[in-house]
Amino acid sequence: MDQKTKDLIVLLLVGLAAGFIAHVLLGGGGGLFRYLISGLLGAIVGPFILNALNVNLNLGTALVNRIASAAIGAIVVVILARIIG
Repeated sequence: MDQKTKDLIVLLLVGLAAGFIAHVLLGGGGGLFRYLISGLLGAIVGPFILNALNVNLNLGTALVNRIASAAIGAIVVVILARIIG
C-alpha cells in the first residue's frame, strides 16, 4: 500500500472518530455518514481555529492531537449546522 492510500485511510478514520466524539458530546443521532462528513469538515476547521488562536495541543502522539483538533472543529461545525438549520 502506498503512502497516499495510508494517508487517506488515516484521514477517514480521524474524521470518523472526530465526528463520533462531536455527536456524542452534543447529543443527537447521526450515523456513519453524518459522523464522517462532520468529522472531515472538523479536520479542516479545527486546526484552522487552533492556529488562529495560537493554541498548540500537546496531548501525546500526533494522531491523538489530530483527532482532538478535528473533534474541536467537528463540534464547531455541528453547532453552526444546528444554528443555520
